[in-house]
Amino acid sequence: MADYPPALGELISFFESLPEGERRDNLIDFAAAAESCAPHQGEKFDLEDIRHDAECTDTVGVHARLEHGDHVHFAISLGPRVQTLTKALTTILCRGLNGCPLAQVLAVPQDFIPRIIGADLVRLRSQTVYYVLGRMKQAAKALSEPPA
Repeated sequence: MADYPPALGELISFFESLPEGERRDNLIDFAAAAESCAPHQGEKFDLEDIRHDAECTDTVGVHARLEHGDHVHFAISLGPRVQTLTKALTTILCRGLNGCPLAQVLAVPQDFIPRIIGADLVRLRSQTVYYVLGRMKQAAKALSEPPA
């Protein structure tokens, strides 16, 4: 798990250890916890990118701020029609990437997603399973670039 931030590596190991039925049950539990990743009232961010892209069923907002130099804190706001799997990945990514240096977020490979959700779900949801990670990486890239 050397390629992944420690918290994300732990989540990958956890999901890989589960039989298929338990994996899906845990994904549903993580989806139910997606609200815990939303921005809190009055919370300040260096970047807020809220939009509805074709890859997702509803609006997704990526909120990010730098802490302790180059470490990033993410919050994600989700519209009411965002699908369960996207909500689950939102929770996993927030837990796995919050507090990481920007460079580490940008270097996270996408290959872990099938390891968490299973190959069958990746095939069914090929575009949406990578959506939130892509948006978070875009935010990290924007934060890492010096202002013009």
